[in-house]
Amino acid sequence: MGIAADLAIVIVAGLVGGLVAQALRQPLILGYILAGVLVGPHSVGRAVTNTHDIELLAEIGVALLLFALGLEFSLKQLQPVRRIALIGTPIQMGLTILLGAGLGRFFGWSWVPSLWLGALIALSSTMVILKTLMAQGRMGTLSSRVMIGILIAQDLMVVPLMILLPAMSNPQAGLQALVVATAKAVLFLTLMVVVGTRLLPKLMQAIAVRQSRELFLLAITAIGLGVGYSTYLFGLSFAFGAFVAGLVLSESDYAHQALSDIIPLRDVFGMLFFASVGMLIDPRLLLATGGQVLVLLLAVLVGKSLILGGLAYALGYRNVVPLAVALGLWQVGEFAFVLGRVGLTSGALSSEEFALVLNTAVLSMVLTPAVSGLTTPVYAWWRSRSGTEPVQTINLPTTGLHDHVVIVGGGRVGRFTSGFLKQLGLPSVLIELDYRRFDHARDEGGAVIFGDATQEVVLDAAHVGAARLVLVTVPIMTVTEAVIDQVRRINPKARIVARAEGAEQLRHLQDRGLAEVVQPELEAGLEMVRQSLLHMDYGVTEVHRISTQLRQEMYAPLFGDDSDYQKLVQLGAAGQLFDFAWVEVAPGSAMAGRSIAELALRSRTGATVVGIMRDGRMMSNPDPTELILACDLLAIAGTPDQRRAVEALASRTQEVGDSPKF
Repeated sequence: MGIAADLAIVIVAGLVGGLVAQALRQPLILGYILAGVLVGPHSVGRAVTNTHDIELLAEIGVALLLFALGLEFSLKQLQPVRRIALIGTPIQMGLTILLGAGLGRFFGWSWVPSLWLGALIALSSTMVILKTLMAQGRMGTLSSRVMIGILIAQDLMVVPLMILLPAMSNPQAGLQALVVATAKAVLFLTLMVVVGTRLLPKLMQAIAVRQSRELFLLAITAIGLGVGYSTYLFGLSFAFGAFVAGLVLSESDYAHQALSDIIPLRDVFGMLFFASVGMLIDPRLLLATGGQVLVLLLAVLVGKSLILGGLAYALGYRNVVPLAVALGLWQVGEFAFVLGRVGLTSGALSSEEFALVLNTAVLSMVLTPAVSGLTTPVYAWWRSRSGTEPVQTINLPTTGLHDHVVIVGGGRVGRFTSGFLKQLGLPSVLIELDYRRFDHARDEGGAVIFGDATQEVVLDAAHVGAARLVLVTVPIMTVTEAVIDQVRRINPKARIVARAEGAEQLRHLQDRGLAEVVQPELEAGLEMVRQSLLHMDYGVTEVHRISTQLRQEMYAPLFGDDSDYQKLVQLGAAGQLFDFAWVEVAPGSAMAGRSIAELALRSRTGATVVGIMRDGRMMSNPDPTELILACDLLAIAGTPDQRRAVEALASRTQEVGDSPKF
């Protein structure tokens, strides 16, 4: 069957490899590479007969990878960490290229493959890092945002490298080839910006109005691959054109749907690409060059980590961030395979040189979760050896803190809670690791500490040993657990209230013995239920009965039936069952100027005045001799009919000279 049989074998092998990788908690791309090794020309059975055809199809996978990258790109993602992403990343790339060039010369390579080696190891793996961060529960932390910003900037650097490196690799052409390649790229970009931004969105609109999912998918695929082929005819990289096409479409109204539709196609052809990379790995060559691979792997780990960590520190990041960035981004990324294939095709890299980089990249990806997991213990060891750094604190009272509330996390929940406690005059201090949120909290005038709440020195600065209550508002479970452990060690008597995202986390915190947990999703869901029932004409008492029952059922496993929290819920629900309404006394109303006793509303309407709001001041349970004035807001307890009777009296006017009648 030729290519059809080979394609079927690769897809089935990719599925098996992906399942194995997922079972081992490794990125799927490693499973795809392993599948390529097993069915490739260097395997015992050599299942795939024509690897060249698979390699040709894999080129589509490269183009679709970069097309999707262009669709996903947004400058807004780089805004919070723009300094290290836009300034630090080019510096990191340049220093790592120099490191790789030196390693290449150490291995006895000429300057051209040495330069390519530096460019290949300069790139980190977006797929591996995202998977690792999610598995470790560190998404959303400051270090994760710094890493993602660097990764986005690195991915963008792939495109100019694909243009510049082949030109620089040709010593005969020299500077002239480099200038010509750059000029072509600039000209093509200009044409795409001028023409593409006007033509492509109109084309997508014409396709979208036909409301055909198949035509829409064909259209975006044709745009990505068609523009890529046009750049190839123009003398530039096929993948570069696909990236530019995605970049142009990313600004249109159809970007999100285009990305949603292209992702399955990208993943299938991407699997073919990584499997084709695996086919290039010769296990026997790997054993023969094991010493070189180990040397290169250790050099990349040490050298690249020092570069990344040093740059993060130099650009103002402190505490655990430089270490997390260093141990997270040290590996060689998947785009090194893309760039390496370009070097192999152009003759800049030999098959042995490419295999060395390939083997090193695969091993670095496999080791990344373990190396990244060392961040917390290494940082704790370093802090214990180096002593405590001064913790930045703002607005802490000079008299110290005692019986106060410690709030961990300066997001919306934490800052709202801090501001409300401040209004009530209750002592509290906020701990936040994100410097932007720290700045916001500082501007709001609250007591705030910049630091990692999982560290003892930061909790000591917040006087957690003398705190009455600790509120953990961060949504990251690993951070929550670390904070709980530290607080319990320092102050076992402190009450801890934590935030849980979903029922699974709620039960997990219950298993850890935590008595108080708040689940924002549950509270939002209960409010949705309340509003739905009200709009479906359920009575107020029935709505409150149902919502109270739901809350008790959800929180019962945590708090039990006899807890103070359950009593508070029941009292709150009982209070809400009293049907209050506000009635405004209109100017000229017959009620104005008469006392509550004189009006005799209870005997006439059945309703009771339980409060009066006047000039912003609330009078609860007013005396019967209190006069009702125009523009007063009356809090009325009663049935809907009784309230309507009071509203009629409050709005009734009288003619001059008439005596009020009730």
